Parts: sequence; C-alpha cells; structure tokens
Amino acid sequence: MSVPAAAIAEEAARAAGVILLERFGSERALDRTKSSPTDLVSEADLLAEKAIRDVLEARAPDDAIMGEEGTDTPGTSGRRWIVDPLDGTINFLFGIPQWAVSVACEGVAGVVLDPCREELFAFDGERAVVNGEPLRGSTRDELGEALVATGFGYEARVREGQAEVVARVLPRVRDIRRAGAAALDLAWAAAGRVDAFYERGVKPWDIAAGTLLCEAAGLVVRELEPTDALPRGVIAAPPGLIDELFALVA
Repeated sequence: MSVPAAAIAEEAARAAGVILLERFGSERALDRTKSSPTDLVSEADLLAEKAIRDVLEARAPDDAIMGEEGTDTPGTSGRRWIVDPLDGTINFLFGIPQWAVSVACEGVAGVVLDPCREELFAFDGERAVVNGEPLRGSTRDELGEALVATGFGYEARVREGQAEVVARVLPRVRDIRRAGAAALDLAWAAAGRVDAFYERGVKPWDIAAGTLLCEAAGLVVRELEPTDALPRGVIAAPPGLIDELFALVA
C-alpha cells in the first residue's frame, strides 16, 4: 500500500526540522549567497534539504522534486514535490525564532512545520489543520480593520517598488506585519492570526504548501502578475477583502 502524500510530507518536514533545531542559535552563513549579497545560505539549508530528499526518494522514488537548494529531480509518476528546507534563513541565522520547513506535493498535500513552536500546519487533500485542529482563515470584510502580513525582496530595486506599495497599503489597514518567512506567513493567515498576506518575488517553494493551506481554510488566493518594477507574487485574503486589497497591491 502506498504511503499518503500528506504523511510523506510530514515525515520529510520533521526530518529537516530535527536538523534545523539542533543548529538553531549557533549556525553561521556559508561563504556564498543566493539571489543577492543579502540573501544568505547556511549549511543547515543544505543538510535539511538532503534530509527531505532522502525521505522523498525512499517513500516516493518516482516523483519529481523541486527544491530551493538542490537540483531539480525529474520523475515519472506525474507528481512533483516542491520543498523549502528552511524558509526564513535570515531569521534563522540571526537567532530569531520565525522560520519554517515547507514541503508540498503539488496540488495534493502540503505541510508547513514550525519547529520552534512545535506546530505542524498540514493539508491532506481535504482539510487544513494545525496539530490536528481545524484551520479557519479570517472572515473580516473591513479593510481598515485588517492585519496584513507581507514580505520584501533582497534586491534594492525590488525593495523600492515594494516600499511604494506598502506606503499605499499602510494607511488603509489596521497594521502591517513583516515577519520574514512567507511559508509561515501563509500558514498564519490560514490560522486567522493575520487577516491577509501578499508578497512579490516569492518562489514556488516559498508558497506551494502555504497557498494550499489558505485555500482549504477559506481564503481566496490569487496570483499577482509582474509589473515593470516588481516580480510576480501572490495574495491570500478573505472573500470580503480580496478585491479591495488586490487593487492596492496589484
């Protein structure tokens, strides 16, 4: 009998989480970066992704894998895993307990694991839960009362454009939160801890699991098309807020 995708996702995320917790508070950045000089990478990123890939190769050897740190692996099953072994690397390296592991089987199942708080946000194809309890996103419909999470890129030119957008949003909402880990932001949106989330420049591994959680928790997820100044992005918000917030950030 094949192992359910949700169970594989949890096993893979927990394997990475063990490695990351052991290193949290003492890790240092490697002498290389990702997208820019401010986009750091650590040995923990690499070890955590290896742990995830080891689980996936053992449990779902015919599936494709897309990961942030490793080479994309082709598959023959028609399924693809999208993994971020450590979302929130800067927080991790600075000792800030706001980072997560994201593992998704594209369109089928996904988990966001917060090892510091021992919270597992999971979507099994039908429902979204946190540590087994049902998730329900915000139902707020007044933008002025909304707590909105967002994030910023690493390139100066992109940040300039994002600053212009957040300057439009901030006067119209209750407040803005920038925590530094998109996967966890989306999980918290699914849990109703923030009313909505938007960010440009996110990669598939940042949002693959989180968007599944949000949709299952009753939020509307839309893609933000790229503009001359800003890259592609995503927005998740309650049905009563999505149109007004989308108009501000699109």
